[in-house]
Amino acid sequence: MNMPVRSRFSPIPQHKKGLIRLLSFMVIASMMTFSLAASDVAGTWKGSMETQAGTTQVVITIKPRANLAGDVRLAEYEGSIQNGKLAGEKISFETTLEPGKVSFSGTVAGDQMELNVVGTQGDQYKLNCVRQN
Repeated sequence: MNMPVRSRFSPIPQHKKGLIRLLSFMVIASMMTFSLAASDVAGTWKGSMETQAGTTQVVITIKPRANLAGDVRLAEYEGSIQNGKLAGEKISFETTLEPGKVSFSGTVAGDQMELNVVGTQGDQYKLNCVRQN
């Protein structure tokens, strides 16, 4: 019966070294996947959505910072991004405009952002934005 020979200098058997390398790679890859930072989505995003008042133009400006910060202009109203979160492709934030709080949540991929918007009265809208720069 042949037994595998282990090196006297290796505290970890060879087959376990491969597993440790694979697990290390997976941890690093998952950190990279979830490390989409606000700076990766920085820029000016423009889109429009259909509301009860008609077509409303929206401009979202995200600053290149570690946290999700910037401004939202919705028709003639403007407010700062609050409670911004970015995890992988998922993005969410709120802004307080003169009429009240508006919430945004959805996904961002490349130069496209698809958002669900909850207006000041609880009405829900779809907003698709394209990065301009």
